[in-house]
Amino acid sequence: MRPREVERAGGGKGRSFPACATLKLMKGRILIISSQADDADALRVALENRDCQASIAPDTPAALKRITHDHPTVVIVDSSPDPLTPLRDIRARNSDIPVIILAGGGSVEFALRAIQEEGAYHYFDKPVDFDNLHAVIERAMDLAEARRENEMLRRELRDRGAFGELVGKSKVMQEVYGVIEQVASSSASVLITGESGTGKEVVARTIHSLSPRVNAPFLAINCSAIPETLMESELFGHEKGAFTGAASRRSGCFELAHTGTLLLDEIAEMPPLLQAKLLRVVEERSVRRLGSRKEIPVDVRLLAATNRDPHEAVQKGTLREDLLYRLNVITIHLPTLAERKDDLPLLAQHLVTQLAEKHQRPARFISPAALAALQFHAWPGNVRELRNVIERAVIICSGDQIERHHFAPYPFEQRERVRTEDTITFPVATPIDVIERQMILRTLEKTDNNKTRAAQLLGISLKTLHNKLNLYRDQGLIPRLPE
Repeated sequence: MRPREVERAGGGKGRSFPACATLKLMKGRILIISSQADDADALRVALENRDCQASIAPDTPAALKRITHDHPTVVIVDSSPDPLTPLRDIRARNSDIPVIILAGGGSVEFALRAIQEEGAYHYFDKPVDFDNLHAVIERAMDLAEARRENEMLRRELRDRGAFGELVGKSKVMQEVYGVIEQVASSSASVLITGESGTGKEVVARTIHSLSPRVNAPFLAINCSAIPETLMESELFGHEKGAFTGAASRRSGCFELAHTGTLLLDEIAEMPPLLQAKLLRVVEERSVRRLGSRKEIPVDVRLLAATNRDPHEAVQKGTLREDLLYRLNVITIHLPTLAERKDDLPLLAQHLVTQLAEKHQRPARFISPAALAALQFHAWPGNVRELRNVIERAVIICSGDQIERHHFAPYPFEQRERVRTEDTITFPVATPIDVIERQMILRTLEKTDNNKTRAAQLLGISLKTLHNKLNLYRDQGLIPRLPE
């Protein structure tokens, strides 16, 4: 959420609001809760003169009915002496609606309580300057629209087996999506763990894109890729002359990410001394550039990632325990690609579509034989390795379908190549439907996608084979291919 302010906006002209439109036109529904009919009507007319749809509810029960049926974009509470009661009732009904409070004679402490504890979007002390009020309404509408679009995006992507830039329908990925959805709207720090190539930065970007900070900056810094001598300046910035080569003032990542999100990738690789300085910034929410004594307040949502076990890193002394506790409010662990092999068909097809568009190539599908070859690889490099393999195949494929030979000479592991010759090995307790599917796809690979021959080898009818393949396509386990 954008920083919310406490404003004591004096200098207004009583309850007579201007009719002229000086700001950009808006669309949206505004509900005014006020028992003062004349004041509420003056505000409604002023808002409608700026192309806002405004309506009035005389009390909280009437307002709650309007919220249920009309779904207003923003609510303005003009209620004395206690605006907090309608605020609580509204947020209990719909916590996503921005609520702006207009109150007379309130203290700064009361305003802070309304915003920080009760969740008001903004507070104005009456009399209110209408231009200021209109500007805040505009920002509140932007926020409400972003929330609405994010909710629609969540539903659409979940139905398609994707979530932001993440792709997969497996149970483990659904669990990851659930945690992302729960934490995205907050400002809590998140620690993302998982092997290299599993998509930790993609998770961080997804959290940012689904958060109220989506229109603010997202910055990622790899703590293992920057020399120790430059890391402090990179994070916190420096003043001119702070050290040899500092020819001008430079803002650090915390300042550049102000109001947005900062990802510290490979946090366990950060030098211990710098971890102590980072801890101070996290606790005090302010930074001091190198060579300066001035504290600069920063509002940054901090995400961290590591391919190590963070608790082992603490035991080895490479990660401060107190810093881990600060960063580890929420943990998201990403599974390896080998742990979610059922996602591979959907993920591979997604990459083909994405990379073919990027490189302007004709590839649209992956043949069952080529897909079977992918499914029998161990993927030690995880999704990053898969992307590299698919990208090469997309570039060299001259038709619309990627075949097994388009992966050559990619060095699939020797043990996997031996396994794909004539033998398939399954762990104990592998579901029967998974074994059946792998047998069918492996046989199609062996017969170069000759379905008649594959059906003969499997001892089933050609019709049964087609029915099985259609079922796999309907389930999203293999791409839809032209027969």
